[in-house]
Amino acid sequence: MEEMLTLEKFEEASEIVHRVTQETKLVYSDYFSSQTGNKVYLKPENMQLTGAYKLRGAYYKTSTLTEEDRQKGLITASAGNHAQGVAYAAKCYGVKATIVMPTTTPLMKVNRTKSYGAEVVLYGNVYDEACAHAYELAKEHGYTFIHPFDDLTVATGQGTIAMEIFKELPLVDYILVPIGGGGLATGVSTLAKLLNPNIKVIGVEPAGAACMQASLKEGKVVTLPGVNTIADGTAVKTPGSLIFPYLQKNLDDIITIPDEELVVAFLDMVENHKMIVENSGLLTVAALKHLDVKNKKIVSILSGGNMDIITMSSVVQQGLIFRDRIFTVSVLLPDKPGELSRVADVIAKQSGNVIKLEHNQFVSINRNAAVELRITLEAFGTEHKEQIIDALHKEGYRPKLVATNI
Repeated sequence: MEEMLTLEKFEEASEIVHRVTQETKLVYSDYFSSQTGNKVYLKPENMQLTGAYKLRGAYYKTSTLTEEDRQKGLITASAGNHAQGVAYAAKCYGVKATIVMPTTTPLMKVNRTKSYGAEVVLYGNVYDEACAHAYELAKEHGYTFIHPFDDLTVATGQGTIAMEIFKELPLVDYILVPIGGGGLATGVSTLAKLLNPNIKVIGVEPAGAACMQASLKEGKVVTLPGVNTIADGTAVKTPGSLIFPYLQKNLDDIITIPDEELVVAFLDMVENHKMIVENSGLLTVAALKHLDVKNKKIVSILSGGNMDIITMSSVVQQGLIFRDRIFTVSVLLPDKPGELSRVADVIAKQSGNVIKLEHNQFVSINRNAAVELRITLEAFGTEHKEQIIDALHKEGYRPKLVATNI
């Protein structure tokens, strides 16, 4: 194991990937530091040329291939970020790339991959199905397969992130790293432990695709029956078997994050750091509050920022709802002139902002007794929301919270 992922190999990879990577200097976060009682730094790999760290491993792997293997054409399977990395590497070396992507891949990632000159094949609902098809195409056409995570050379390229972290922050205590199949975590944790055996490296997975946690618990690679998460870049059912021993040795813990926390983390990043980070990249941000430590230097790796506008819009809306910045109440009132104005006046006095009104006259057979008014409101947060509801109660409207549908 030790002769493969060596310090010398990581140093070589760092020199090679530097040809194509952007400098992603650590960003100190006042907001997350104050929230957690630690010194929190962000490693913004979402700012890479291809929008994610995957360019590192893809380019380094391609650089180590023989010219003959490159000329056969490259092929891989990916939910998007590795796809762009391989496509870009192929473009740099002037060779063909074929990328198999799940049919559920966001359109932005598909189009960006095509923009680098790659041929995109959409197949399967999850990464694992796309990967199986990519292997079939590789065998049929003789392409050179570049695995997105279960490849020690690819993992070495990803590990160059740790080299950069240590150069900027030599006394880092914790590194939080997202896990899908485990390639990034393998490279980062292995190099981090080589540089400082006392450092803590914590892997972070979506709760709906926690294949690494399940595998580490069983002591062997296991396959989940299915995955269900908005973090599409880490929606993997089976982690890598070649890299698994490194993770067993070098990962200190695994944290799993429910999708709801990723939604809130997206808002935090946009509002406090003006950065777009995709759901998989937000895993390490959401994990900060799960660490039971204080006064530590912590680096959260933001693995990517490739998020399509439709997904972004949905996440923002859900985030506002989770934060009680948008909510809906149902009130019953007599169907007579002036009642709507009275309700609006109560809300206005509490500085609530009405977004939408739905008036249902058929909630009761006696319209004079009651009609339903559903009011969707914008508030400053939970305290303000409760203040508005309390004001409506005092006016006798007996408001009930209902599901918000914007």
